[in-house]
Amino acid sequence: MINGNCMADIQVRSIVRNSIGEQIENWETVHSIKGWLDLSGGDSRYTTYNAKIQESTHVFVSDYEALDSRIKAENSRVIVNEKCYDVMIIDDPMEMHLQLEIYLKYTGGQ
Repeated sequence: MINGNCMADIQVRSIVRNSIGEQIENWETVHSIKGWLDLSGGDSRYTTYNAKIQESTHVFVSDYEALDSRIKAENSRVIVNEKCYDVMIIDDPMEMHLQLEIYLKYTGGQ
């Protein structure tokens, strides 16, 4: 068993309209899962305009759980320790239903 040391909230994006008809992005937590978050690769450099940009990729590994059918890489993000990550790939290695690997890109502020 993988178990883990942190909880990840998997959120799904939807578009809703406010009272004057504007489209607003809405994030809803649809699944929470316990596992491990590990850095895969990253860089922290200055852009042309001297803005420092952090780019990093992570992998979240957990025991296998069947995820909500609405969760897709295209419409999901993960919140771990109040930090936001875009979901890049959701993988069940070799489809053995033993573990989940969720590949992430860091997008949130600290």
